[in-house]
Amino acid sequence: MSLDPTLVSDLQAVLRDVPDFPKPGIVFKDITPMLADPRLFGRVVNAMSAPFRGQHITKVVGVESRGFLLGAPIALALEAGFVPARKPGKLPHKRIVERYSLEYGADGVEMHEDAILKDERVLVVDDVLATGGTADATGRLISRLGGQIVGYSFLITLDFLEGAKRLGPDKVTSVLRF
Repeated sequence: MSLDPTLVSDLQAVLRDVPDFPKPGIVFKDITPMLADPRLFGRVVNAMSAPFRGQHITKVVGVESRGFLLGAPIALALEAGFVPARKPGKLPHKRIVERYSLEYGADGVEMHEDAILKDERVLVVDDVLATGGTADATGRLISRLGGQIVGYSFLITLDFLEGAKRLGPDKVTSVLRF
């Protein structure tokens, strides 16, 4: 993937680290300054969707909650439907759940049971790839519903946590790597 040569530096200039959030020892990557800049946000959406253009994506699954903010415009850019993958108890209709562990505890992710149809081509979107637990659980839900995971698109990958190995490095794209 060929990025706008200034995109990485522009992002690094606005993203901020928040130490000890949500728990001590975790460094949270705050993307809200990027979201507040419409031109930069648009460039990010373009960069995250570009590797998947022409791959016949039918659904984009955004992972709660920042994956919603990135996934919805990426779905529009790819002319695909958008599906939210949420924390348990947040969806109103019949749903399936997948449990997982993450770097600071355990959680679950769920989707409506009719969100993905058999053989739909699916892109999973989130802001940060850390250990890969959330994205992996989301991928398992998609597979259980009969969807085909085409790839995973992240704004940031924390390489030292090796989440891409869990997902399959050939399926993972990222704008920034730390």
